[in-house]
Amino acid sequence: MPQQPSREQIIARYSDLARTAATGGRPSDGGPGAEPDACCGAAAYPAGEPVPEAARRASLGCGNPLAVAEIAPGETVLDLGSGGGLDVILSARRTGPAGRVYGLDASTDMIALATANARQAGAGNVEFLHGHLEEIPLPDRHIDVVISNCVINLSTDKPAALAEAFRVLRPGGRLGITDVIAADGLSPERRRAAEEATGCAAGTVTADDYRDQLLDAGFTTATVQVTHPLTGGALHSAIVKATKPAAPDGVEIRPMRATDAAQVLAIYQEGLDTGHAGFEVTAPSWEDFDAGKLPRHRHVAVDTATGDLLGWVAVSPVSSRRVYRGVVENSVYVGTAARGRGVGAALLTALIDSTETAGIWTIQSGVFPENTVSLALHERAGFRVVGTRERIGRHHGRWRDVLFIERRSPTAGTDH
Repeated sequence: MPQQPSREQIIARYSDLARTAATGGRPSDGGPGAEPDACCGAAAYPAGEPVPEAARRASLGCGNPLAVAEIAPGETVLDLGSGGGLDVILSARRTGPAGRVYGLDASTDMIALATANARQAGAGNVEFLHGHLEEIPLPDRHIDVVISNCVINLSTDKPAALAEAFRVLRPGGRLGITDVIAADGLSPERRRAAEEATGCAAGTVTADDYRDQLLDAGFTTATVQVTHPLTGGALHSAIVKATKPAAPDGVEIRPMRATDAAQVLAIYQEGLDTGHAGFEVTAPSWEDFDAGKLPRHRHVAVDTATGDLLGWVAVSPVSSRRVYRGVVENSVYVGTAARGRGVGAALLTALIDSTETAGIWTIQSGVFPENTVSLALHERAGFRVVGTRERIGRHHGRWRDVLFIERRSPTAGTDH
């Protein structure tokens, strides 16, 4: 079975293509026996917008990410794998002089070609960076929109590349890319053969795997839409869209990590100490907490100035039975010092978005009637009171009622 190319081999191949385009040739990214339109290049873009011919020749993408990302004036954009600079030039026109566009590429030959093309196009609000998708040389929360055209699949560590895209995006920032994905059910041998024939794909994943990797990276909304088949339907071009959770000023919502354990449990204990957050008296150990919470739906709110945790949200499965696979129970805790800043609402919104993306159809919880702040928070997020479980348990020596609340997804679990 053919081996997946190394990072060095991929860079060398695209450097050769850049040199071909720079000297007036028309590079082709197809491998042995590739279909003529395996990578559709500039054909995916509407005709009529003037750009340097060398930038069009060097376009080796599988779609038009600018039609996906909806770039607005004044935004800061990052193109991952910017190649000959076509998407950077077109993005710069959409952001206008108040915006900024970065192009990142691992090939110095591509950067030289793109720099010349941008200069010829008169794009003054652009900057090309030499680096890798897995180690983006930009600070945290610096970008409004990340775009990419048939490049993420080339990463030898796709989860790291997506995590880096998440890191550099500002809260509420969005990812809008085109990429190549694998059809469901392919054997490893057939998938690898299809990738080799396509030429512009290496290490593809299915739509479901792509969506899961976006959730793992911290994106809470994610869609993968197939556009057209490649290599007889073994691979497909796809539009991939995702959003980083919005947050109040000075706050970022990101995935919970093991290194957050001490602060997560401290906030947990702080809530329990109020006497209205739950029946427990002492927060669990991290091992028990970690074992009981589902991955991909554990989010923390972080103060961007100090790095301190302000709150967290997570869900637990309500049953191991498959019939209840789309039903979870949520917990949301905000530290005392962070209350009143909108942290709880942002965390709960992030949780709703990530569970919707994963196809979860019901989020439920139990809240003491005295916890009016939590009840109001959940009501604003679309939860409703289903009923009251009277005298369901004793807490600090007295019987307590619990209001049973739930939110039903308007989309997941609605098929008949």
